[in-house]
Amino acid sequence: MKRICVFCGSYTGKQDFYMAAARQMGAGIAAEGWELVYGGGHVGLMGAVADGALEAGGRVVGVIPRSLSDKELAHRGLTELHVVSSMHERKALMADLSDAFIAMPGGFGTLDELFEIITWAQLGFHRKPIALLNLQGYFDPMLTFINHIAEAGFISNSHSRNALLVRQEAPALLETLRTYEAPSLVKWSKD
Repeated sequence: MKRICVFCGSYTGKQDFYMAAARQMGAGIAAEGWELVYGGGHVGLMGAVADGALEAGGRVVGVIPRSLSDKELAHRGLTELHVVSSMHERKALMADLSDAFIAMPGGFGTLDELFEIITWAQLGFHRKPIALLNLQGYFDPMLTFINHIAEAGFISNSHSRNALLVRQEAPALLETLRTYEAPSLVKWSKD
């Protein structure tokens, strides 16, 4: 594993622990010797995760659509910054550059990125690990809803249980990724 993609909010959240966890995640990724891939912004949790990695001596690769870069939202201190034409191109390039994915708290954009990468795994487009940093239960309602989707018969029960690696703290999540072994066969079928 060389590059970890982090999906997270462009807002700071109402509690200080969100920003602190983002900086810790960035620093932890750098401490593992991995590069951070993320959405390229300097604001909110996105900026904090990048700054945490950079301050710890890590390499950071940002991918941002031109429309957001033109609004002066791009982080100008990154190791690499890719300016792309659309959100679709952004997500595709982030996925191509990354060996694993972590979702932290965020809004619709974070959820869009997360669910697209889960869908791509379900369709067999990749076998990369997908993890959630479930800070103080932030994703609990979503995880309940995913179980509801499985119970209603729209995804397999095994997919609802196994699609995501969920941890409450950054160090535990990074340890899970460090020791992760991909299953020999990914099966996305009905139970």
